[in-house]
Amino acid sequence: MEKLIIEGGVPLNGVVEISGAKNAALPIMASTLLAPGVHKFSNVPRLRDIATMRILLSHMGAVSEHDGGELTVDTTSVNVLEAPYDLVKTMRASILVLGPLVARYGRARVSLPGGCAIGARPIDLHIKALELLGARVRIERGYVVAEANRLKGTVITFDQVTVTGTENVMMAAALADGTTVLENAAREPEVEALATYLNRMGAKISGAGTHEITIDGVVELRPSKCRIIPDRIETGTYMVAAGITGGHLVIRRCQPAHLEAVTRKLQLAGLRIEERNSEIEVWGIDNIHSVDVKTWPYPGFPTDMQAQFMALMTLGNGVSVITEQIFENRFMHVPELNRMGANIRLEGRSAIVRGVTELQGAPVMATDLRASASLVLAGLAAEGKTEVSRIYHLDRGYEVLDEKLRKVGARIKRVRE
Repeated sequence: MEKLIIEGGVPLNGVVEISGAKNAALPIMASTLLAPGVHKFSNVPRLRDIATMRILLSHMGAVSEHDGGELTVDTTSVNVLEAPYDLVKTMRASILVLGPLVARYGRARVSLPGGCAIGARPIDLHIKALELLGARVRIERGYVVAEANRLKGTVITFDQVTVTGTENVMMAAALADGTTVLENAAREPEVEALATYLNRMGAKISGAGTHEITIDGVVELRPSKCRIIPDRIETGTYMVAAGITGGHLVIRRCQPAHLEAVTRKLQLAGLRIEERNSEIEVWGIDNIHSVDVKTWPYPGFPTDMQAQFMALMTLGNGVSVITEQIFENRFMHVPELNRMGANIRLEGRSAIVRGVTELQGAPVMATDLRASASLVLAGLAAEGKTEVSRIYHLDRGYEVLDEKLRKVGARIKRVRE
């Protein structure tokens, strides 16, 4: 097992290039099951979750190659319609193969998912939607088993906004008979990116990026190619890194329009931010303003930025109230930040953050992907040495984070425990 050792107190200065978004790449990789043949993607990050999805597709008979940022997936010989527990337990996104398998092959057996322990995140919305499309679904010894001759288009209203649910059903409906309308659909850029790729494959999808998505089913799809969009959460994390260290970063190969809610809150915190076409420039300040935040589905403030923003607020000049409205168990970074000298008190789904003058380095333990990032950010700003253990969470979602940070002046190294 590996850990990061950080000597904090150094302002970050320089240029950071953003990698492709894993949360866009994963559903697009799953969509290759809809069309036999060779699919080609660029700007694909080298992350543990990407590797896990490749292994899962390989288990089903697909052949893939990941060279640099280029990924090819050949689904010509897919013949296993199962996603086993050993793979699914490490990555919830594995559930995204359910819709494509049922739509293309008429059957799927997918283990109930695992992933970060940040909340229940039930898949009942996926199951109900597939049943409305005509699939016969049952839970059998920890697996979701779904069967259908051919799915039938219908109107589906999600009880709550679900990103993976929207993606799963959109893929399934692409090969359904007739028209499907998804109401209360997720609006995330990653959903829109998936719809764009499906349309390149020959699907007929409109409305992606809004609350209502219409899918006119087609008989077959064909392989295509696309470039994976930049990772907006990685972008936001580096924006906070500039702010919490009082540094100056130019963040390139990003999409500023995907971060409007984050940018507004960081500006209220006092950061100076300038945006260009695919670039964001951020200047930190000595006197960070305390700002309240409530997480909300896109285009609201993303839950995946809550922990990082909290790290910034630990050094605010007042009191910040951070309310988590997406997941019920996403404050596990709070005790670790308090170990570093933060003053955070939990009240239900809110964290009351009283700013302190400085953080102190300490040994801390990551509990999930974004909590890992918040502890690294706190370590960059803290006085002394911070050791972040269990960083395998971090490697699920940030491509060579320690290398990128070293290039802009961070004193950070990866060692074996």
